[in-house]
Amino acid sequence: MLHCFGGGILSCVLLAEPPLKFLANNTNVLLASSIWYIIFFCPYDLVSQGYSLLPVQLLAAGMKEVTRTWKIVGGVTHANSYYKNGWIVMIAIGWARGAGGSVITNFEQLVRGSWRPQADEWLKMSYPAKVTLLGSIIFTFQHTEHLAIAKHNLVFLYTMFLVGIKIVTMITETATVPFAPLEDALRWILFGWQQQFSSHEKKSEIKSSSRGSGSSTSKSIAGTSDKVKKKHTKKTD
Repeated sequence: MLHCFGGGILSCVLLAEPPLKFLANNTNVLLASSIWYIIFFCPYDLVSQGYSLLPVQLLAAGMKEVTRTWKIVGGVTHANSYYKNGWIVMIAIGWARGAGGSVITNFEQLVRGSWRPQADEWLKMSYPAKVTLLGSIIFTFQHTEHLAIAKHNLVFLYTMFLVGIKIVTMITETATVPFAPLEDALRWILFGWQQQFSSHEKKSEIKSSSRGSGSSTSKSIAGTSDKVKKKHTKKTD
């Protein structure tokens, strides 16, 4: 249930609404409960065996991405009803509505005592969280008329993008994130010069320390050689 309605719970908390507001929609609750029941308690695990087939998984993944799009659009529209053209709030609520299930799941793990920092959604964002944030920004700009495109066209293009990427990754069985090149470029533009500057400072410090150690060793060698010469002259005298 937290995976199904986690985004709605998180968005309600952010908007100071009752967290159990999702229970008012009896159809969604009954649908989620029936799906959970037939998956775990179907005789001979027929549903689980059927879901293991690749075409069924592709169909379910496509339907999930379509639902994600409508959750984002609903979150942006719902936030706009409270904060007119408050695009930061609209982005946050759209993001929470579309990808809040993973955040609520982390909170549930924290309550149970099985939370792990390595799996925290805020520290290491997953692909669904990233693509949901991108969609929330795009639909917010469209809703505030900063993006000149019709809403139904944007919904269609964004949904086709999500479904296409999901199907390709499932068929090819690759975990490559399509945003990785863009993230690397932005990281180099925003923070790369600082890393280069720090690396240059470290190199200069290493060179100066090596020079200092070399000069000190040469001085010690020269001092020992002078002492040996003085002892040798005393013996000859």
